[in-house]
Amino acid sequence: MRNIPTDWQSTAFNQVPDSSNQIHSDELAQSLGFSGALVPGVTVSAYLLHPGLTAWGSEFLERTHAQVTVHKPLYDGHDFRVEVKHASDERYSASLIDETNVLCATASVQLLDALPKMPTMRGDLLLDQHFQAPDATPENMAALKLHGMRALSSVWESAHPMSTYLKEPNCMPELLRMDGTGRANAAFLLGLTNKVLAGNAKMNPWIHLQTTSTFFSAVPLNTEILVECAINDLFHKKGHEFVDLEVSAYKRATGRAVLSAELRAIYQVRGATL
Repeated sequence: MRNIPTDWQSTAFNQVPDSSNQIHSDELAQSLGFSGALVPGVTVSAYLLHPGLTAWGSEFLERTHAQVTVHKPLYDGHDFRVEVKHASDERYSASLIDETNVLCATASVQLLDALPKMPTMRGDLLLDQHFQAPDATPENMAALKLHGMRALSSVWESAHPMSTYLKEPNCMPELLRMDGTGRANAAFLLGLTNKVLAGNAKMNPWIHLQTTSTFFSAVPLNTEILVECAINDLFHKKGHEFVDLEVSAYKRATGRAVLSAELRAIYQVRGATL
């Protein structure tokens, strides 16, 4: 019998203060009106998915559907709580609230009875050291939408910055800890959607807003992942430029899908210059 997801609380952790996306640095974030460095949206997502992972264990990594929306920034070092509602042994909704009682993000999470049809690899050209990503202007993004994007190769390993979503890794579920089973966590897996986009278009800063994702398979340590993507939509709103990206990730050795996701992000932030 499965456990039912419950509330939990912790302290926000920015794993990538030196990221090329300087929205995760105090200096640039403050210049845009934020209080400090933003915790990555994929890390915020991992916090909202943590109750399901804790309750459902390996089943979570093999057949979960989740939608996470970031509403407000979560800042590095700030305490937060995740409030779980409408919880059962196969679904829940959750809200992440920071130490000032600001609603930062929400999620709906479901353990699937049956997996949907898995994506299959197209065989897109790979990103490599010779590829020069164009600046993320509306014109260049429209060209990427029309002509397609390159695939990313990434390895799940203990040295990866996203190997933990907590400052104290031993506070993660045993299934995810490097001194435990060492399976890839949601911050890493959803972070692949960010990484493949950033590999194809030069953005700084940019903001992860939302993912709708399905997890198909657990990822053991030292697994090489191939990530393919395509732009579904581009639009302008309130001075920001937005992109909707469709992403699929596979175990490269077998071609088995581990994740499909739709990412929404601001690729050009109002008031920022490339």
